[in-house]
Amino acid sequence: MTALTLPGVLRATAGAHPDRQAILDGEVSLSYADLHAEVRTTARALIGLGVEPGDRVGIWAPNSWRWAVAALAVTYVGAVLVPVNSRYTGHETADIARRTRMRVLFAADGFLGRNQFEELLKAAAGEGPDASPVPGLPDLTALVRIPYAGGADGVLTYAELPGLAESVPLAAVEALADAVAPGDDADILFTSGTTGRSKGARSAHRQTVSTARAWAGHGRMSAEDRYLIVNPFFHSFGYKAGILVCLLHGAAMLPQAVFDLPETLRMINEEKVTLLAGAPTIFQALLDAPERGDTGSLRLAVTGATIVPVALVERMQAELGFDLVLTAYGLTEAVVATMCRPGDPDALVAGSVGRAVDGYELRIGAQDEVLLRSENVMLGYLDDPEATAAAVDADGWLHTGDVGRVDERGYLTITDRLKDMFITGGFNVYPAEIEQVLARLDGVVESAAIGVPDGRLGEVGKVFVVRRGELSEDDVIAHCRERLARFKVPRQVAFVDALPRNPSGKVLKRNLRQDTVEEQA
Repeated sequence: MTALTLPGVLRATAGAHPDRQAILDGEVSLSYADLHAEVRTTARALIGLGVEPGDRVGIWAPNSWRWAVAALAVTYVGAVLVPVNSRYTGHETADIARRTRMRVLFAADGFLGRNQFEELLKAAAGEGPDASPVPGLPDLTALVRIPYAGGADGVLTYAELPGLAESVPLAAVEALADAVAPGDDADILFTSGTTGRSKGARSAHRQTVSTARAWAGHGRMSAEDRYLIVNPFFHSFGYKAGILVCLLHGAAMLPQAVFDLPETLRMINEEKVTLLAGAPTIFQALLDAPERGDTGSLRLAVTGATIVPVALVERMQAELGFDLVLTAYGLTEAVVATMCRPGDPDALVAGSVGRAVDGYELRIGAQDEVLLRSENVMLGYLDDPEATAAAVDADGWLHTGDVGRVDERGYLTITDRLKDMFITGGFNVYPAEIEQVLARLDGVVESAAIGVPDGRLGEVGKVFVVRRGELSEDDVIAHCRERLARFKVPRQVAFVDALPRNPSGKVLKRNLRQDTVEEQA
């Protein structure tokens, strides 16, 4: 019987491919047997820290072998994984920890030269119980530091977990893994909506596994593949279409903490990478590199998230050596909904995001909105039945907020967004979140954020601000940098006397976009 839980998939693959390389991360190389052993050790340590089935455990760190082990250990004991964007500020992370009632948080203190633990302590700023390592987060019982540059003293480190595990029998962990059911919550991935308040999309084990299996199937994954995972693990593209697709087939995962062009090329050349997925900007960077070396091992590329020129697809095949280039479409609430198929012509791959994958229904609703229905659509938003009902109607259709069209073959093309979300370097940015942050800055009367074209990142943020006093562009950007992840911080600030509005008072962002286009022209 096909495994429909993450513990079941790990056990099956470790049993079928015990000696195959599972992870290569710097000097660390783990076979699938090693990976299983590491996961069970970390799972025992989690039990030692008091984690029980259904508890939420977060990971706030960049891609690494420890991230993958910790994530699989969380689900191995029936707890729920909460990936946290590695670029989130302490404010954003504290908010997610509170709302999920997080029990344990793994964090890479020192990543990108920051002091994540210090940020978190400052942001939580509360009087918590003595047992909590972060006053203000009363449910949190442990912070586990994943090694990175620098780091806080007096905090439990990843290296100490095997010692904690010694007090917990292996049989206790295996019993919890046995008890995990396909319908149990596996993870909560946070997204944002037009209100600017992030929402946690809940997925069951069966959904998480099925999603990864669909992606892997269309990509013709096998145990021979070596997947350089540049997409961040906190995102479904790196976690479900990265770690888990490798886990399903016994393929090797090669995590990269941040995209680094020379290192990416070195890995492709020396480690014979066969699979690379990400935003078109990654592939453009590879093509622009003056010295690429040998990229002949490359087999499969999966991209999307924005317009993909036909010429880019053709160059990826001709110059980088990809046999197969596919585009796909999904969102946190429905991770892999459409995908191109092997054999599709280049123009179709570039001009669409494919057709519905098995188990999904696709149709175009009012205002040309893309609607999706499937058993793999999220279970619902965490503790937010109203938002869930607004997103998924009584007939089970997920209202994506994207505008598109479907051709006679069933292939979907995304043409616009009902929501104002824009994409910066592959990351979703929600203007309302920027606007809410600016509402707390003295001197801001009101603001409106939009995405504007950028040659390197696709789109970047521009914010229009109605101000009072001597508020400067530097003041606006500094305020955002303190409270928002770097990719959300607007790159441009324009001060205006008033925002354009329709008769009902809604800000006319299309007017702001048009004005910007005319200025750039």
